[in-house]
Amino acid sequence: MTDAEDRKPQSDEARMAFTPPAGVEVGDSESETTSEFALPVGLDVPHPAGAEYEGSAFVPPSTYSAREAPAFTPAAGIPAVSLTKDAPWQDRMRTMLRMPVTERPAPEPVQKAEEGGPAVPRVLDLTLRIGELLLAGGEGAEDVEAAMFAVCRSYGLDRCEPNVTFTLLSISYQPSLVDDPVSAARTVRRRGTDYTRLAAVFQLVDDLSDPETQISLEEAYRRLAEIRRNRHPYPTWVLTSASGLLAGAASVLVGGDLIVFVAAALGAMLGDRLAWLCAGRGLPEFYQFTVAAMPPAAIGVALTVAHVDVAASAVITGGLFALLPGRALVAGVQDGLTGFYITAAARLLEVLYFFVGIVVGVLVVLYFGVQLGAQLNPEAALGSREQPLVQTGASMLLSLTFAVLLQQERSTVLAVTLNGGVAWVVYGAMHYTGGLSPVASTAVAAGLVGLFGQLMSRYRYASALPYTTAAIGPLLPGSATYFGLLAIAQNDVDGGLGSLTKAAALAMAIAIGVNLGSEVSRMFLRGAGRGRKAAKRTRGF
Repeated sequence: MTDAEDRKPQSDEARMAFTPPAGVEVGDSESETTSEFALPVGLDVPHPAGAEYEGSAFVPPSTYSAREAPAFTPAAGIPAVSLTKDAPWQDRMRTMLRMPVTERPAPEPVQKAEEGGPAVPRVLDLTLRIGELLLAGGEGAEDVEAAMFAVCRSYGLDRCEPNVTFTLLSISYQPSLVDDPVSAARTVRRRGTDYTRLAAVFQLVDDLSDPETQISLEEAYRRLAEIRRNRHPYPTWVLTSASGLLAGAASVLVGGDLIVFVAAALGAMLGDRLAWLCAGRGLPEFYQFTVAAMPPAAIGVALTVAHVDVAASAVITGGLFALLPGRALVAGVQDGLTGFYITAAARLLEVLYFFVGIVVGVLVVLYFGVQLGAQLNPEAALGSREQPLVQTGASMLLSLTFAVLLQQERSTVLAVTLNGGVAWVVYGAMHYTGGLSPVASTAVAAGLVGLFGQLMSRYRYASALPYTTAAIGPLLPGSATYFGLLAIAQNDVDGGLGSLTKAAALAMAIAIGVNLGSEVSRMFLRGAGRGRKAAKRTRGF
């Protein structure tokens, strides 16, 4: 084959649209293509003296600096935003996250930037790892985004957009309007409950956001690795004992005596060990909840069949308190109220599955108990006389053991115990003494829990979860849940659904009350909520 045959023939698009004028040379390359708007070779266009050549609209000028150039000013102007440096970083980051990128104030450099600028991929990776620990620990989506945004800004990456869903974390950074964005993502594979680790991550983010603290990327990675390696503060036998004490304290809240306390504690500890066994075998959490709900119900039914003069319903109710997913419920409702609807729907669906698992476990035992002739009377717990001092002490013990189960720091256990006692006193004063509905009483008590928890978190610059989650334990609708299941087991479907509806209303009151208390504290405290505007959609669309 000759060279002429081996050559690729030129297409019509490869030829120039205009014939070059006489005297103008054309390149010898046969594959050279020229645009119709390109200047012929050798032809120069004169420019005025001192004028700069205007290139493409997408090419930045030689004197352009993304950090020093003023941002685009909207037609309506940029609203003044007050970002008090004394305010916690959570509030400052929430304020900027709710603003468009073009309206955010320029960041003040906090960390010492390495020569040539920060390593963008490594900063984004560190940000995603921190967000993963927070989301896996049960933190709300808005707080996770605020923490991720704070980490990026601490290293000078101001044009960042974090995005959090139930299992996926992503973040995008665009150096300027003319540069390509850099994106990264990370998936949350496993979730756990360890508020000590959660507090350590918040402390790391707080140190990164502090302008007086200089933490390099290597140091931040080292501290993050130490947080991951840290053991849980309480051993397994302490967690099992705490589960039993929690169930016993809950049984006292619904009218149980010493025998009921011991029976409920024994059933809860047995269920906890069975759940650990199922977890070690790799069974999903749905089946773990189902198995853990059976021993308390079985002990209550056994006491009734043996004709022991105790409130068996209080035993079963106490055992249910340790299983109700109050933490996931509060987080789900909080995400929905703050606009993270996808994450909220996923969390609430998780709560629904856990609740169905509890229902299946209890209903199986109650069904066999009814077949054996067990006379379970729902009025046994409701007709008990009130004991304010004993029930207040039981509510504080319940909050204390709940805090241990959540793996909280020892320094926060006392505060959350007192918070839980105050919540029960407010609920008892409004419901038992004042005669108000249990839903309204629960909402007000949960609102105070959220308010005090937010105040404590702002005082210690930490997460509010360790100060609120365990304190709502005495308010969880354990008795309404049990009575609904018992009615269904006794073929009273209408009464059972009514009781379960009441339990759902109480749960929503708890979640909304906690979130409302937190929002109220941010609205009226100095520097907390200024500039945190939200979209106004109250006109039917």
